[in-house]
Formats: sequence, C-alpha cells, structure tokens
Amino acid sequence: MKISYNWLKNYIDVTVNPEKISQILTDSGLEVEGFEKQQTIKGGLEGLVIGEVITKTQHPNADKLSLTAVDVGEENYLSIVCGAPNVAAGQKVVVATIGTTLYSGEDSFKIKKSKIRGELSEGMICAEDEIGLGKSHDGIMVLDVNAKIGTPAKEYFKIEDDYIYEIGLTPNRADATGHIGVARDIVAVLNTNDASTSKLLKPSVDNFKIDNANNVIEVEVQNEDLCPRYTGVTLSGIEVKDSPDWLKNRLLSIGLTPINNIVDVTNFVLHETGQPLHAFDADKIEGKKVRVGTLPDKTKFTTLDDKDRELSVDDLMICNDKEGMCIAGVFGGAKSGVSKSTTSIFLESAYFNPVAIRKTAKRQGLNTDASFRYERGCDPNITVYALKRAISLMKEVAGGQVSSDIIDVYPTPIKNFEVEFSFANCEKIIGEFISPVVIKNILSSLEIEILNEDENGLKLSVPPFKVDVQREIDVIEEVLRVYGYNTIKLPSTMNSAVVYRAKIDKEEITNSISDMLIANGFHEIMSNSLTKSSYYKEQDTLVEVSNPLSSELDVLRQSMLYNGLEVVQYNQNRKTPNLKLFEFGKTYYKKEEKFKETNFLSLIVSGNHHDENWINNGGQANFYHLKGFVDSLITKFGLNNLKFVSKDSELNNLAYGLCYEVNNKELLNFGKIDVSVQKQFDINQEVFYAQINYDVLIELLSYTKNLQYKEVSKYPSVRRDLALLLDSAINYSQIEAIALKQEKKLLKNINLFDVYEGKNLELGKKSYAVSFVFQDENKTLTDNQIDATMNKLVSSFEKELGAKLR
Repeated sequence: MKISYNWLKNYIDVTVNPEKISQILTDSGLEVEGFEKQQTIKGGLEGLVIGEVITKTQHPNADKLSLTAVDVGEENYLSIVCGAPNVAAGQKVVVATIGTTLYSGEDSFKIKKSKIRGELSEGMICAEDEIGLGKSHDGIMVLDVNAKIGTPAKEYFKIEDDYIYEIGLTPNRADATGHIGVARDIVAVLNTNDASTSKLLKPSVDNFKIDNANNVIEVEVQNEDLCPRYTGVTLSGIEVKDSPDWLKNRLLSIGLTPINNIVDVTNFVLHETGQPLHAFDADKIEGKKVRVGTLPDKTKFTTLDDKDRELSVDDLMICNDKEGMCIAGVFGGAKSGVSKSTTSIFLESAYFNPVAIRKTAKRQGLNTDASFRYERGCDPNITVYALKRAISLMKEVAGGQVSSDIIDVYPTPIKNFEVEFSFANCEKIIGEFISPVVIKNILSSLEIEILNEDENGLKLSVPPFKVDVQREIDVIEEVLRVYGYNTIKLPSTMNSAVVYRAKIDKEEITNSISDMLIANGFHEIMSNSLTKSSYYKEQDTLVEVSNPLSSELDVLRQSMLYNGLEVVQYNQNRKTPNLKLFEFGKTYYKKEEKFKETNFLSLIVSGNHHDENWINNGGQANFYHLKGFVDSLITKFGLNNLKFVSKDSELNNLAYGLCYEVNNKELLNFGKIDVSVQKQFDINQEVFYAQINYDVLIELLSYTKNLQYKEVSKYPSVRRDLALLLDSAINYSQIEAIALKQEKKLLKNINLFDVYEGKNLELGKKSYAVSFVFQDENKTLTDNQIDATMNKLVSSFEKELGAKLR
C-alpha cells in the first residue's frame, strides 16, 4: 500500500521530516518496505515557464510551421518555430526554454538553440503530453488568459516533490488502510515519545447540506448478514470532466491514473479514509430502486473491464429493479458506471461482511482497492462521514445539488468491543512499568474510549475499526507498539530454565540439516504447493483445488520435483546455471476420497560443481556429487542398516539412480533426471535430484541412539589396497557388504578410489581399486593380523563375486 508524505501532512498539525515518519511507521507496526522521493511529473517541470505568444507568422520554408515571438518575462522575446496547428497570437502557453530537459517515458531530450528550416528557434511551445500533464497531442496547451508571464510552470501547476512510502500492510491492520488511519498512528507516537500535543486533523463535513428531494433512489437491503449497513445519496446536475490538478496530483503520487472528477473523488476518499465508495449513474438505475442481495447461481454479469463473469449464489450484488449493477465491494458493472454524459449519480458508502467479500474476490479472481479494504474489515461507523466528505468534494469539482436525503439502512448497529485492562498485566507482559497517564494518552490518541478507571486498570470501549483489538492482550500490544519496542530497556540479566525433551526436536533437526547444506554451497528455495495437473500421468490421485489462483495451478503437488525443475529453468534462462538447491515441503495424495500429506526434503544439483577460477574449471556436477551430499546427511545422523535398491527411469522420472530403504520403508531416492523430463522444461544441462521422506527420517531418528563422543585411538591405522577384476554387473555396494560381514571389528573404512573398463580387459569385465583401513583401539596391529584379514576378504570376494586379483 502506498502512502504520500504530502498527503499525510494534511492530517498532522506538526512538521515532521520524511525520514522520521518512515522510522515511526516501521516501529509502530506499519513496516515501510520502500521509501523514495518522487516527482508528480518526471523532471518536475524544471525550466518550463509561462509565456505569451506576441506574434505569429508563416514560416517561409515550411507550410506546416509557424514563426512566433514569445514573451517569457525576459528582456527580449524568444523566437520559436512551432508546428502546432492551434498556435495564435495572444495565447498564454507553456514554454520549454533552452537547457530544459523533457521526458517521454524512459527517454529524454534537451532543448537547444537551433535552426529549423533555416529559421532560429530558441525554445519550444509545449503540448500537454510533451511535459507529462496529459496525453493529448492535438496542439499546444493554451492556458487561462490571467496566467502571469514568467511564472515557473512548476509553480503555476502546483507541482511539488513528494516522498512515497510502500507499506507492507498486515491483514490485521484494517485501521490503517487510508492516510487518516496512518496519520492516527503517527500522532499517537509523537504525543507519546516527543512530548508533542499534536492532533489528528480530520477534514470537516459540516458544510454538507441537502439541497432538495428531486431525485430519490429507494434502497432495499435483502441480506443483512452480508450487508449490515448501506448508505447512499443522490447528487444531480453534475458535469463530468477532468479533475483539477490538485486532485490529479494526489492520485498520481500513489500510482493511480486519474479518470474523471467523479471517479477520482471516490478514489481520493477511499485512500484518505479507507472507506470504499461507488458512484452509479442515477439515470441508469431501473425503477429508481437499489436492491442489495444475491442473484441465482451462474447468472452472467459483465464487469467494468468488459469481461463476462459467472456469479455464485453467494456473491453479494448491488442491483436495480431488473438486473445487477455491481459486484458488491469488489467491482462495478459495465452498464451503470459514470461516463461523460452522466448528469446525476447515486453514491454508495456501505459496510459489507469481510468474509463474504474475501470469498467473492477470490472466486471471481479480482483484487481491487475496494476488496483489499472490505475483506480486512472497514469501519462501519464511517460510512456517513465518507459519503458527506465525497459529496462535498464532488460539488466542488463537478457542481450539482444533493437531491435526496442520506439513506442509511443500519438495522443492527455494530457495537464497540468492551475490554477490561489491567495495569499489572500490562507491566508483566511488556516487562517494564509504563505510567497509567502515558497508557491513557496512548489509548486516547488511538481513539479507544476509557469508560471507567480505578487504581488497578481501565474499562475500555474499542471502536470496530480496530478489528484486531478485542482482548486485553491486544490492547497491551497497542500500548507497546506506540510506546515503542525499542524504548523498552534490555535487562542486565536473563533467566532461563533447562528443559529436557524426551522427544526429538524436529525444528532442531531441520535447522541442523539446513546449516549443513548451506555450508556446502546450497541455497534454500520455497515453492508453491499449487502446481499443474498436466505434470502427472495419474490424475485420479491428484488433490484438486476448487478455487485455483490460476487455471494452470489447479492441483496440489504430488512430487517436489516439478517445482524444483521450474526453479532450474528460471535460473538457467537468467544465465545462472550452476545450482545447488534444497527445499522442505509437503506433497499431497488422494486415494478413495482420503487425503494424505507427506513431508519431504528435496535436493537438486546442476551445472558446475563449484565456480570456475584460474586454477580450476569448475567441473560438471554428477551423480556422485549428489550421492556424497546424501551420504553425508545419513552419516551425520548415525543411520545404519540401510538397504540399497537400484532405480530405473520409470520411478520418479530418473534415468538411473539409487534408493535407500530402512525396515522396508523408503527413506530416500536419488539419481539423474531423465532427458525427456528435462525437455518439458527446456533445461539443456544435466540435473541430479534427491527426494528424502522427511517423516520417515524423523521417525528413524526418534528411536536412533544419540551420537556419543568416542575417544580418538592412540594406535595407528593401516591401509591395504586391492585391484579386483569383476563382472560389469557387480556394483560396489556388494563388495562393501561382504567386507563388513567378514570383518566387523578391525575394518574401519572402505573406499572405491578407481574404476577401469576398456582396453586390456575382457568384454563384460571391469576393475575396481578398493582401499581398506584397519585399526585396533587397544593395540598396534601386526602384519600377520592384517595379512590374515586381507586373505579372508580376498577369499570371500573370489567365492561370492567371482573376483580375481589384478
């Protein structure tokens, strides 16, 4: 949400610099995610002045050009060649003098003294689109005859520099969806921490009056649950036209495009008060009646963007006597909007059920400024004020007369929240004593009424615009955020209790794994659980989403793989091919109307194993790099009794891979992604993927013995190597299993350090070079012991694997 510094100043009676405002907002819970200086018009109209065309003659060398003499308040007139068809002597115009820079989007050009078709030109008479004041290029801007010659255009058009805050508004802060709400917090903080006595300045609506009753629109609310309050009034005799500059500038400053004076006022009041408004063309309201209710399921309705939408029976609609005019609180209809021919309007200011609006906006795929506020919970008590404020401004910019009484349908008024507040509880929660006087000032600044007080606490009446302040703890939070989190002094000591946990701490394990992977160059990713159903062959087991965010994201993922490949594709397309990624997440599965969630940890390695440098070219990542990371994880947690199973391309889209099982439960599988799968994502490099069943891992760790310290042996280890000639079908895991079976006590480590296939070997044979490390913790090993063990191993390899020594 964008907030304008210049706009804010209208509601605060003290001067505070923009940087301090930014700090106050963040410290009080309205985090400023971005803060920048902004010009309403790029360049700020610097170098542009008001001039008068003194003479106009035909250019001697060009039929479509004119020679003009222009008075800009200097000693001599400027000679300017002008191509506009509407230029004439006596006009007051905007002149770009020599040295002025004009902007067109991202492009710019500088006005220079030049000759055009042989005639001197000392500036430029400007059209509105050339200086950012509009889109018309039909001719030069012709100003009011009373415009003063030599006045800087910046001053004439009231262009001012501004500072724009991008606030990350949390869903609970419905009270701060407009400039007045934000200003309320600033005033409260200033009064609390800066000994200020500032006040919140709300625009007065005392000048509002009913002019006549010539255009009365009847209102009927058919569903009070969805619309607890509906307020409206008619304004007749208006002229729809462009808004004045001050109004345009306010909207432009926060990124809104001015439309016309009526619509612009509704947008202005929305961003001022946080209360959405909607203006209907009163002459298009059939039967002079507004009905607030629902329409039959699957009714077709065309919205302002000319899209035909299918309504739900639960979508609240604003209707006339014949048809729907607006999706309540979300988006207007194509037929009842304000146009240039509109002469009278019916202005709506209502309070709609937040839950209903949120569901409708999601169902229809619409996210508007109005729905953004309604679904958070607007102030039901501000509808009349906002209506009067808007009508007053409309009469100012569009003329007209109020031609009906204010209609206010409010059968069951929404009451304030009553809260009992204890000074002792406040001190206990915050950890510091805050004077009751300070507390009362904070609450009063936030418009929380004190009904009663005694030495122990307060009885409070909290207005409904504070939708998240309904309990004592909520009030304490309000006090603390205004008083200032940073104001609370840090204690000199900290007390804590050591708590023994019999069960394994899943979060601790997760953090430990994350730390290990990050230390090895991995980056964590967090992808969307929603994905495309087209990724999966088996559709019956997919968990479908009834209201997807898009037509493509229509199911919950069954595998972490496809999200990971999307990330690889995204980075590859942006010249970042070297990737090590990991993600913790859930997969979802449906079987016979029953649903299952499973937690997984996925790893992806692709591109170079590490960055290239002057001494190393980086080296392509391969299956064994990924296996090394996987084995490190297994070793880290002391897991054993793992069973290895080969994987083929039919499982998990792998061209080849391995699976680790424990007690007939699949712990993890990993391997190289098949080329056919990579082609779906236009990935042109090898991708290696591992998927760890995190639920099984946590279950295994829950009954695995804790790792214990083991003293480093003071006796030396001994290494022996074997070169074994084997059939190609035999894998290293078979050698490892036989060796550990034959010698469990002395054999500490086995490692495959070379594999050879090819020349000088029989067809279908390969050579494995394997090292064996032996050690006895109690004494030094002798050559006889080691030789005996090696002979036993060789005998086992020959007997069980048909191995031969090379």
